[in-house]
Amino acid sequence: MTLRIGTRGSRLALWQADAVAAALRSNGYATEQVIIKTTGDRSQERPVPGDDSKRQFVKEIEDALLAGDIDIAVHSAKDLPVDLPDTLTIAACLPREDPRDALVLPHGTPAGDLDATLARLPREARIGTGSVRRSGQLKPIVPQATFAPVRGNVDTRVRKLDAGEFDALILACAGLRRLGLDERITTAVPLDRCVPAPGQGIVATETRVDDDGARRALMRIHDDDAGYSLTAERTLVVALGGGCDLPLGAIAVHSEGTLELHAAVASLDGSRILRHTMKGPASAAADLGHRVADALTRAGARELL
Repeated sequence: MTLRIGTRGSRLALWQADAVAAALRSNGYATEQVIIKTTGDRSQERPVPGDDSKRQFVKEIEDALLAGDIDIAVHSAKDLPVDLPDTLTIAACLPREDPRDALVLPHGTPAGDLDATLARLPREARIGTGSVRRSGQLKPIVPQATFAPVRGNVDTRVRKLDAGEFDALILACAGLRRLGLDERITTAVPLDRCVPAPGQGIVATETRVDDDGARRALMRIHDDDAGYSLTAERTLVVALGGGCDLPLGAIAVHSEGTLELHAAVASLDGSRILRHTMKGPASAAADLGHRVADALTRAGARELL
């Protein structure tokens, strides 16, 4: 049996698909990659309108999975909508890479801590990010800065930065590290300054619920810690009634069988940020997500979202 793996064609997406394929091959499975162009790939220079924006990097891959053209879909977990089709399921996660956000300054800027890096920015810096979560949490730290959308894959965004279109970018540490671009991380933003997107740093695999062969294969490569974290984080998003493009951060950190779930909800202008942290057994990850969502709801999170 050869497992057909569906993936986008960007360098980072191919890295993720290669990692899944290598893990499957090490367990005795043959694999074949199928590259699929998504709505997001076709809209590199402009935002995706309407509801398609929520599934812009997954819809065509899921369609291929539903049609039986592929057996496994590989995604960055933070791009995966919480409302999966009823006949599809997340079957396995790879071990989590550094989940923090990275502040990236132009080529040649020395690395440093967050405060030293911020001091190097112009007073009215133009910072590239299309994430309302990032801009909402970071606006109080750099109140004079302008946050502007930047599209394209990681390499394209970094080129735009070095060409002078922006004074800084905010990207995921995980993607930069996986592409061998560690040296471009001017500083990794501490979790208590900017809570990452739910699922950030996790590679997730999706398959059909009734495909027992693919599900058994993927169970062989599943990382329990990443799976528990993703469950807690996605449960929180669902419980708050959220989707992908919200000013909501969530990260579940492991410690000796316990999860500590950190969450933050920010107003779009950064004038109000609600934070909550709670611990619970990793085996009860979904319950932890619900409890944190309840606490944030009582504090007024739904009004901000």
